[in-house]
Amino acid sequence: MKFIKSLPKFDPRSIPVLGIDDHLAGVALERLTPQALRERFRHPPIWTPEHSVEKRFSDREPALAAVLLPLVMRDEVTLLLTQRSSQLRAHSGQVAFPGGRTDESDHDAVDTALREAHEEVGLPRHHVEVLGTLPTYVTGSAFIITPVVALVKPGFELQPNPEEVADVFEVPLGYLMNPANHRRHEMAFDDGIRQWLSMPYTDPVNEADDGEPRERYIWGATAGMLRNLYRFLSA
Repeated sequence: MKFIKSLPKFDPRSIPVLGIDDHLAGVALERLTPQALRERFRHPPIWTPEHSVEKRFSDREPALAAVLLPLVMRDEVTLLLTQRSSQLRAHSGQVAFPGGRTDESDHDAVDTALREAHEEVGLPRHHVEVLGTLPTYVTGSAFIITPVVALVKPGFELQPNPEEVADVFEVPLGYLMNPANHRRHEMAFDDGIRQWLSMPYTDPVNEADDGEPRERYIWGATAGMLRNLYRFLSA
């Protein structure tokens, strides 16, 4: 199997949109309430994840990891996401879930996700109600990621680690669970064609940008795992 050490740098925003999935129905808002989400994880449907394994581009040894999908229980449930620091070597500046590599001291994937969320953004464990996990997602860089879905009680004060996180923001879950906001892309690399999804979201007002709207470009593995959440909730 041919591997390349890393994908060449490119701006994903510059890649043309091949299609938008507005022919698919969005998840109804009444199915996105905290109680409805609890019931869905207590009694999961029969379903199949749409995105599971990305095309490998690295010959590094596979590593276990976990991410937290923190669903904040506001009047309309939101998803808390991070903007990775531009100083990071891998995936710098990208939108991501809080999370990271599993440590030997972690009991399981849930423990990894909660520990990493606290270390990255200061999310306290006592605000988090874990609902369950989604199927693993294997990245092209050989991380075997377990997505941990959880409800988060409002009232927390975040303390992002500036070495890892440039910004923290929230996106309405209803927006992300509407395929009309899911865009398809593909691009040719040295090892062949790669395909991915994007879910661009514009903050109505962002204080860090003098009150100007700001685009949050969600794509790649983050968008792939969100698409799996959509399939799970719409099944």
